[in-house]
Amino acid sequence: MTSLYARDEAAVAGIEKLRFFPLEVVSGHGSTLVTPEGRELLDLSATWTASGLGHGHPAVVEAVSRAVRDAPGSGGLSAVHPDSVGLAEDLLALVPGSGDRRVYLGHAGSDANDVALRACRHASGKRTVIAFEHSYHGGVGIAMGVSGVHVDAGAPADPDAVFLPYPNPFRPGPEGVHADVTACLALAEEHLSSGSIACLIVEPILSDGGLVVPPDGFLAQLHELCRRFRVPMICDEVKMGLGRPGTLHAFTHDGVEPDIVTFGKVLGGGLPLSAAVGPADILDNPPAAALLTTAGNPVCTAAGRAVLATIVGENLPERAATVGALLADGLRALAGSPGADRIGDVRGRGLAIGLELVDPGTGERDPRLAAQVVYRAWELGAVVYYVGGNVLEITPPLVLTEAEAGRAVEILGAAIADAAAGRVNAEEVARYAGW
Repeated sequence: MTSLYARDEAAVAGIEKLRFFPLEVVSGHGSTLVTPEGRELLDLSATWTASGLGHGHPAVVEAVSRAVRDAPGSGGLSAVHPDSVGLAEDLLALVPGSGDRRVYLGHAGSDANDVALRACRHASGKRTVIAFEHSYHGGVGIAMGVSGVHVDAGAPADPDAVFLPYPNPFRPGPEGVHADVTACLALAEEHLSSGSIACLIVEPILSDGGLVVPPDGFLAQLHELCRRFRVPMICDEVKMGLGRPGTLHAFTHDGVEPDIVTFGKVLGGGLPLSAAVGPADILDNPPAAALLTTAGNPVCTAAGRAVLATIVGENLPERAATVGALLADGLRALAGSPGADRIGDVRGRGLAIGLELVDPGTGERDPRLAAQVVYRAWELGAVVYYVGGNVLEITPPLVLTEAEAGRAVEILGAAIADAAAGRVNAEEVARYAGW
């Protein structure tokens, strides 16, 4: 019988694939994925955080089943229904802000960011967007053009984009972390003061660029500059928000209230759903400028309402903080074990953890090792991917248990030891390009 993976290779377009190993799955529950052979894999990615409540969460199952059974149409384009309006109201209640605000509902973080960027350009009459090197804001439109990861890979940058360096405490500039932050803020001020900036877009934690956690206070200082020059700040919480960092919103770590906040991934509980929350005078105009026929549909918005209620009702941010600390501490405790000299840094907040793999002799990034480690982890029973070339991005479902966190440490430690010892088939790994 032809394998599921072989059938995929013969039928599904390669343009939408990002593969690290031949992962075949037919079902899932909680933080577990199940292969066609019945092998259970510990999910340490949550589908790049989209399955934030894990797989088959009862609240999402119930909400979606109800919505499919009684769906009032297929979208919010030319009609209103209780779950689209209710989800917008839920978000307005949960996202800090003041004044008259609106919620855009879409299908993915990509369109939420693209719409927010376009709306800021229209509202201001200005074109320039400030973004950051190695950032990721989407795979379509302006959002793709201001995503440093795509530009790094050869995609054309938006002609009116300006990219600033993102402060990286593990790899600071030659004068240290504070000089790096200072230099970044100085560049930001230089551009913001020009009077030509439509908006600034930033991730509170740089995710696909290497899960980089900026120094405390960086976002607050950046926000103050934006306020001073009356430039809207868009905070992209698509991947790192809604409970994952140990707080409901990642931006609250620095005590800021961004002008616009974008969401996606976990918001839909595994279904396509995104949102942008921001000022009415930006998101209301021009009418019918961001049309997606099935955006705001009853099924996805019902799932979104269930996700938000579960995150808040089950105190998942607090759980992420507790279990995430255990997981990160366990990874740091690998020091002294075989292969541990390849671990350059363990960083993160809550259940957003980056493990940076390096050459022990030089401290330089080791992308080859990262590819082998994620492949070996899959063989040993865990799903994890790498970002930024050499950083394991550990973003399990928010329902991960303490016991599963301990198992994750064991598997990752063994995978690193095996890869460092040359016990991974490099030719087989090379078949999967990853990033």
